[in-house]
Amino acid sequence: MKYLIMIYGNPKSREIWDSFSEAERAEGWKFYAALHESLVASGEMIVAEALTDPSQARRVPVTDTRATLTDGPFPEVKEQLAGFFLVDCESFDRAMEIAAQIPEAPLGLVEVRPVLAMTGPDM
Repeated sequence: MKYLIMIYGNPKSREIWDSFSEAERAEGWKFYAALHESLVASGEMIVAEALTDPSQARRVPVTDTRATLTDGPFPEVKEQLAGFFLVDCESFDRAMEIAAQIPEAPLGLVEVRPVLAMTGPDM
């Protein structure tokens, strides 16, 4: 079954990241690379990506069938999606096990959600 593991950022996690030295940041990125490699080796990895800063985001509201763009970031949202892993693993428990390895998990910034299989009219 497929699971989306979402990693969020917030002002506290940004403060922690900003306090790291360049060497500590490099170690953080190495951790993510190692996790990625282990998921590829196990056959569970579908895709993983980090996202740019929320200031690069745009919302696309549609009114009267016309799309308009609004700039980010969005101050009403305290947590921003920072990255994700899309995995295909045997169980929700396994997805949670993967998610628990992510450094943001102790801050409560990791969410696991099953992917809805769009296989027909009975969805």
